[in-house]
Amino acid sequence: MARQLPLQPTDIAAPGSGTSAYQKTLLIVWQSMTGGTRQMAEAAAAGARTEATVQVLCKAAAQAGPADLLAADGVLFATPENLASMAGLMKDFFDRCYYPALGRIEGRPYATLVCAGSDGSGAARQIERICTGWRLRATAPPLIVCTQAQTPEAILAPKTLAEADLARCRELGQALAAGLAVGVF
Repeated sequence: MARQLPLQPTDIAAPGSGTSAYQKTLLIVWQSMTGGTRQMAEAAAAGARTEATVQVLCKAAAQAGPADLLAADGVLFATPENLASMAGLMKDFFDRCYYPALGRIEGRPYATLVCAGSDGSGAARQIERICTGWRLRATAPPLIVCTQAQTPEAILAPKTLAEADLARCRELGQALAAGLAVGVF
């Protein structure tokens, strides 16, 4: 079983303050089975939290819903690639949220994180198509981390990502939050 990381299903309160100091909200929706994508989402959240005026809300895909999406000023989607597709629970999130959000979130910024064994482009392409339908704006190309897991044992094993990959995730989270904070997005 994957080791548990400190990312909480919801992480919305600023240390020592109420939410009134926040001007923008970044929603991070993630799904992870072996811990790789969870590490990516956690790193992105850490980077985003460097912007004091941006509230970071992290939710597992199974717990996130239309209200979370509608309340967010920007979104970061994080999924593993399974059989050249996004994870099933991430697809379930999109299925539950697509029509309730359609016509209500146009123009909002988004970014994508994918943890893959060898490619990642299939999952990234699926998310891009859904976000195109919502008319969201991509802020960066999909960030794909390939673990090179190719055997059943390696695919199912708990993942530990390289610090360089986690640094890229932190940078993406920070850039998305900074853009929200200054009104670029």
